Amino acid sequence: MTELASKLLKEIEAMDGSVGYDAVIVCCSTLQQENFWQSRLEDTAGQAARKGAVILAVHEDWAPDGAGNGLGTLYAYTKARAKAEMQGIDLDTKMKEGWSVAMFHTAGKGTRLAPLPGSENNNKPGVKLPSVVTVGGKAEQLTILESVIRQTNSYAPCRKGRCSVFWGDQIFVPSAGTPESGSGHADILACLGPMPSVDEWSAKGLEKYGLIAVNDKGEATQVEKVTFDQATSLLRSFGAVANVGPSLGSFSVSAALMFGLLEEFEAELKGKTAKFDSDPDFWMPLTLSKESYVSVMGTKDVAADTAELHFERMQAFKAKFMAANPGPKMFTAIDVGTLEDCYWWDYGQLKLYVKNNMLAAAGTEEAKALHKFMKITDRVMDSQVGKATVDGKSIVLSSHMGAGKVTNSVCASVAVADLDVEDCLLVNVKAKKVKGKGLVLYNVVDDSEEGIVLEDGDVRVNVFMPGKEKIVMKSNVSIDGGKVFKTKMDINPYSYNEVYQMNGAVDVCEAKRLLDQAADALKEEMFPGSTKA
Repeated sequence: MTELASKLLKEIEAMDGSVGYDAVIVCCSTLQQENFWQSRLEDTAGQAARKGAVILAVHEDWAPDGAGNGLGTLYAYTKARAKAEMQGIDLDTKMKEGWSVAMFHTAGKGTRLAPLPGSENNNKPGVKLPSVVTVGGKAEQLTILESVIRQTNSYAPCRKGRCSVFWGDQIFVPSAGTPESGSGHADILACLGPMPSVDEWSAKGLEKYGLIAVNDKGEATQVEKVTFDQATSLLRSFGAVANVGPSLGSFSVSAALMFGLLEEFEAELKGKTAKFDSDPDFWMPLTLSKESYVSVMGTKDVAADTAELHFERMQAFKAKFMAANPGPKMFTAIDVGTLEDCYWWDYGQLKLYVKNNMLAAAGTEEAKALHKFMKITDRVMDSQVGKATVDGKSIVLSSHMGAGKVTNSVCASVAVADLDVEDCLLVNVKAKKVKGKGLVLYNVVDDSEEGIVLEDGDVRVNVFMPGKEKIVMKSNVSIDGGKVFKTKMDINPYSYNEVYQMNGAVDVCEAKRLLDQAADALKEEMFPGSTKA
């Protein structure tokens, strides 16, 4: 094992439910999702969020265009604070006294992950991964959100008296460790390295990223997707650039800055109509020069006078805030390591969801790291494979098989009487027969005698809704759901967007109950006694 791989494994050891935040805020899209996550994260305490953490799931009831992730963060905090107060907890005081608070944003349609989020009734962060957690004494699959909470737990001890803000669709294992926060009232995660040359800038494709630059005083600033020459021009007044690199977007703020921003944007929060994002509307006007800020916002079609007014507002806020809260810098960066040295497991696109879950069947050092994170200690766990043969590469978790063979595949919560799969990803599948190569089956319950026989690369999911017949939706691993989201393909009864709309008012908990009920009934039919406690 290489020194780097060993180092990353040690980082993963700190990513579990034994260490974590004192309070976990989940910002959801709907009340139904809020109810789901409030219950789910309390049930999986110690496996995702730290046991004993206060769970505060809330939803964003804002204008149709949304609050943006800047105002959205502030609004979610106000709702979480009110919810905590109902439990007798003063969240403001707790954070002042040193509580570490984390917020996870989960909004979005997940178009590029389609059709999987539709199968979860628009509960995108509830998409399942091949890892087992216990919920009410029953084995279930770890969700994307739970995996992100598990991963980011390691930052909690370094962020006392702060609120950390994360997005919920990727896991990263930092090669730079988890440095202490506190040198800045706000800090942001970034993959930092020395300022590159013009050729290195182009070779690394840095013009594709939002970038963080750090000067020789340790102060940070942010610039949007720019060329080397544009970055050099924008940063001219910033001082000597010591390090630069892609931003992860995830940030943390001190209790003082959280309260200061809440006061500054009090009118917008009450009106629930404005929209501000953290990068262009908070960090950039707080750290760039006026000329640079107006120039960058011009590329976003923001009028110069509008940009100037917002810049002046934020600079006035900064002057007042820093005078009242001296010591820390306004904005700093927390290095996670270079892009090449970290592990990145992104589940926000269908092709990446398949790639990073199929990684479990590989024999690489990275695959071993994924096993450790997902708590996969054996290639066949908590499963009965019957007469089926499972090769040495495959992963089989919480599954029940009758006969057949499993080759280079990942199967989680699968119950199939006759299984013949190769290079396949099966998650929560109950069927009498499955045969194919390169398939992706997700939340499928198929009681037909002929079973499921599909072509290479085909994707199939089921959608359960109260009061409606089961819907079968299909795709292929080569299809980008984002490009066809509103198009009704011939293989489907509806477009992905139509399913999204149908799911709009669905009770996520009830839909899950219907799915589980149908799955258990078929499993019991195939394997009598298998669902009995």
